[in-house]
Amino acid sequence: MVAMNIGNSTAGDMKGTEENFSVAAQSTDGATQAPWWNTKFDQYQGYYKAIPELKSTIDTKSKYVTGKGIIATGEDKEIIDKWRGWGKDTINQIIQNMTRTYYVGGDAFAEIIREKQGVFKKLFTWFGFINPAKPTNLKPLNPGSIGIVVNKTGQIIHYEQNQGVEGMPNKVIKPEDMFHLAKNRFADEIHGTSIITAIENIILARNEALADIKTVFHRYVQPFNVFKLNTDDPDKIAAFVTKENNRDKNKENMFIPMDAVEVERVGMPQFSTLDPLPYIRDLTDYFYQATNTPDVVIGSAKQTVEASAKILILGFEQSVRDDQLFWMENFKAQLGIDIKLEYPTPIEAELVKDEKKDGGKEASEPNDTIVEMEGKK
Repeated sequence: MVAMNIGNSTAGDMKGTEENFSVAAQSTDGATQAPWWNTKFDQYQGYYKAIPELKSTIDTKSKYVTGKGIIATGEDKEIIDKWRGWGKDTINQIIQNMTRTYYVGGDAFAEIIREKQGVFKKLFTWFGFINPAKPTNLKPLNPGSIGIVVNKTGQIIHYEQNQGVEGMPNKVIKPEDMFHLAKNRFADEIHGTSIITAIENIILARNEALADIKTVFHRYVQPFNVFKLNTDDPDKIAAFVTKENNRDKNKENMFIPMDAVEVERVGMPQFSTLDPLPYIRDLTDYFYQATNTPDVVIGSAKQTVEASAKILILGFEQSVRDDQLFWMENFKAQLGIDIKLEYPTPIEAELVKDEKKDGGKEASEPNDTIVEMEGKK
């Protein structure tokens, strides 16, 4: 008998083998005289078109930005009402399109088409004696085809558009002829930041879990079989595989001679695996928190307390107003046109009404609180 002495045991050393969560360091894409291209735009566009919750979130934000429709007056209204984008757009569709685009890629570009000028007007414009002609159209462009070029100090020199034809040089577009929206630009970076950058792992984890549970449900409905064949002849095995696959496809019976094959049915017993549904629900909630778009705004049928829903909508409203301010300021700064965007259904009034119903009238009116404190003195 082999002698076993517990005193001879040793402890393993796992130090340094564990994998702790970490985030790679990043540097900003600052000033460079080489064009900066959004190499991830096609991938992010794929996420937008394939992931339903991402598409509905970005589409909802875009619709809320235009709200009841763009507001302008006088000459400004006459100008923007004539814009047709690619030929069949309206000004509201252009705004929604570019909002979706900068959420997906971080940047949205539109070429500014201006009315034709004579030689003398062009010269006066070039030397800055007169302002550029008013834009007659905004034509949205593919961010993946636009390169941003800046000088050593980080100021934009021009844009380059890849024509998509081999051997054809890039089209150079001057800054004054490009309407550029860089959403969530960070530090000295010369481009915006996509919303997908921070939520990519959530998207992947949720859809991987959905794919896993799809397989689990398939195994509930249709377990697989393990066949132990009484032969090692490749031709006989191949013939049996063909017959079995056809039988399974057509849901027909199959008659096998005794001792020719042994079948072991392998199913997926109920409650035999970790339930992925709570995990998927948590990832879904986390996704909507990260995008600052409550699922109640999207149209979720999940039970939500009315008071909580109103607070969530109030937070969403502030993010939409930020987008609207972003649009209004850039229209004025880049196009010289004044527009106004209004949130479609403000909820502050509803919150004040609820507070008064609950007896919080004094708290909703700061002056009453001041008077009450002075009386106590």
